[in-house]
Amino acid sequence: MQRIAIIGAGAVGCGLGFLLNRSGREVTLIGRADQVEAIQTDGLKVEGYAGEQTVKIPAAERLDFKPDLVLLAVKTQDVISALRENLAYLTGTPVVTMQNGVRSDDLVSDLLPKDRILSAVVLLHANYLAPGSVTLMYEGGLIVGRPFGPRDLLLEQTNELLQQATPTRISDNIRGAHWLKLITNLNNALPALIDGTFHQVYADPFLASLAIRIMREGLKAANKDGIRLESLPEISVGLTRLINFLPVKLAARMAAARVDRIKTPWPLLGSTLQSLRRNRPTEIDYLNGEVVELGEKTGIPTPLNAKIVELVHQVEQTGTFFNVGEIRRKFLYVERVGS
Repeated sequence: MQRIAIIGAGAVGCGLGFLLNRSGREVTLIGRADQVEAIQTDGLKVEGYAGEQTVKIPAAERLDFKPDLVLLAVKTQDVISALRENLAYLTGTPVVTMQNGVRSDDLVSDLLPKDRILSAVVLLHANYLAPGSVTLMYEGGLIVGRPFGPRDLLLEQTNELLQQATPTRISDNIRGAHWLKLITNLNNALPALIDGTFHQVYADPFLASLAIRIMREGLKAANKDGIRLESLPEISVGLTRLINFLPVKLAARMAAARVDRIKTPWPLLGSTLQSLRRNRPTEIDYLNGEVVELGEKTGIPTPLNAKIVELVHQVEQTGTFFNVGEIRRKFLYVERVGS
């Protein structure tokens, strides 16, 4: 695998593109026109834990060659269109899905053979707020696996390649790993509602408790559906399940302490807020919206996640964020109606 194409030149795509380029791999970024123009003109500007530098990486709006490996790093809602635009060069090419949520593997399987599909849980934290620039917050690495079959030589080779750029390991339950990340990532919407950081969210007792309660809804729905969760580095299934049993305030304090230990000179923003700041659609329907859909399927009430989806879409449409008092009133109303 020599030529790597990364379809989706956002935070994850550019971050991994830089790391793979640094490891000596031939990488091409495929992205939107403004991002491609900035990278072609001035290079990719990188800051963060890897230092501050500008690197020259080939970038284009569409594939014009057949790569040996594709990393698909677009948002979930863009998966189908991105594949269709580049389908002529993807025949027989292994594709690694890298979306938040749990739906992209099935979406990709509508267009590509299942034996060519690999899946990755992305734990790399990066900010992308302006064309041509990316900030690598801290190195979280990747977990890779086979969504439609057992591990094989292709998966082993892909794992070895990605390990050269960032810590990577194989999971034999990649769907369970995606589900655990989804559940722990349901708080991604909270910075997007207040136009703030995760540190600001967890410094507020109400928002920290709300984060725990929306994760509880996700856990209950996943448990009812029989989903076998898979531990992630630093996020074990057992510790996550404690959320269902500990008092909410205690669980919120534990989560706040964990976030407080993440020391970075750069603001720790969620991907949902980054999309809003770039005036792009969020993938909230594939995050909290996924829990709402699972709740409808299993009969588990998910009113808090449903309200999260509604409010994020409201911010998308109006461009106006909420203060904590407004959020508190809206969620207290949800709880009164549901009681």
